[in-house]
Amino acid sequence: MADPAPKGHLMRSRHLVVLPAVIAAATLLLTGCGNRAGDTSTPAAKASCVDTSGSTVKVGSVYSLSGSTALNEVPINDSVKMAVDEINTSGGILGKQLQLITEDGASEPTVFAEKAQKLVSSDCVAATFGGYTSASRKAMLPVFEDDNALLYYGQQYEGLEASKNIFYTGATANQQIVPALDYLKQKGVRSLYLVGSDYVFPRTSNAIVKAYAAANGITIKGEDYVPLGGTDFSTVVNKIRTAGADAVFNVVVGDSLTSFFREYNSAGLKAATMPVMSMVVGEQEVASIGAQNLVGQPTTAAYFETVDTPANKKYVADFTAKYGQNRVTADSMAGAYAAVYAWKAMVEKAKSFDTAAIQQAAGGVTVEAPEGTITVDGTNHHITKTTRIGVIQADGQISTEWQSPGVVAPDPFLTSYPWAKGLQTG
Repeated sequence: MADPAPKGHLMRSRHLVVLPAVIAAATLLLTGCGNRAGDTSTPAAKASCVDTSGSTVKVGSVYSLSGSTALNEVPINDSVKMAVDEINTSGGILGKQLQLITEDGASEPTVFAEKAQKLVSSDCVAATFGGYTSASRKAMLPVFEDDNALLYYGQQYEGLEASKNIFYTGATANQQIVPALDYLKQKGVRSLYLVGSDYVFPRTSNAIVKAYAAANGITIKGEDYVPLGGTDFSTVVNKIRTAGADAVFNVVVGDSLTSFFREYNSAGLKAATMPVMSMVVGEQEVASIGAQNLVGQPTTAAYFETVDTPANKKYVADFTAKYGQNRVTADSMAGAYAAVYAWKAMVEKAKSFDTAAIQQAAGGVTVEAPEGTITVDGTNHHITKTTRIGVIQADGQISTEWQSPGVVAPDPFLTSYPWAKGLQTG
């Protein structure tokens, strides 16, 4: 395992050697695998084309407004737009109004990279908010590093990455995957079946699950993947049904989730006897799949719409007032919303839109986000999170069954877990 980044300084990311199965899957989708701070061979930064001389400053958003993950990403883009509108209404940042330029990543990593390059090099945005899948983030990462620009990535993800040009405001592995496994273990789960979409996030997540399982006496009964956007789960669910696992660990994403749970229910499987612990099922997904198909199922996130804080009550009220009373809020939306306000706080602390100044000022920045108070870790560009385990209710809401006693500091490389040492080497 490579040494952690020096305290207070995050260097240009470099490649990790991840488990071979993960590498084999990830290279089908993108050219780079996980990244880690520590490479000191940082080339000279390109000159920024960001223009702050006028009354406006450009910012960008790039999410899938079309394709297999648009169901998940359109609401996230709405949340980013609301944050930008709120900031402009309250006077902007450093006296500047924000001009939001929105691009469609079209659920394709290569398109995300192309749109990111346009935002950075042609539109000259001061910051970009975007990316949903890890494949999209990894495809964009070289753009932001090569141009020394800033990406704010608001989604939960598998960890094993840190870049000086990305701020990660979603949960990393020790803030979601590991607590979910601890919860299942405490509930008496001694065997798991792993299922996911076929790209880097699910495969790397399940590599973490397998390492945890080996150290904690949990048997892996099976592991299957379906192409991103795939709808045929008949074979997978039949294997789950006959495997006899205590629970399913689910990293299926996007509109494939509807097909998975439809097949699961058709096979007669029940939350009471074989629960499905999901990594990417929030209120938006529940509304799409149908709450009646998910009642009693556990899910994990830093945020649920039912979080009882003043900041969240305002966020939910403002979002539904802006977009419709039938709309819901969810973890990925709240993470992206918080990312915009985290950038605002960094700029105001730095008194500058300059990348280097923001990187220098980022550590310790605190925001009252919908999920609760979050604080930026300047050493790895992740944030503190409150971990929650919830159970899906008949009304489509998610009730919190367990939450961490306090905020959980980010440990994206799982350095505090001896069982994780085999996951990567520097």
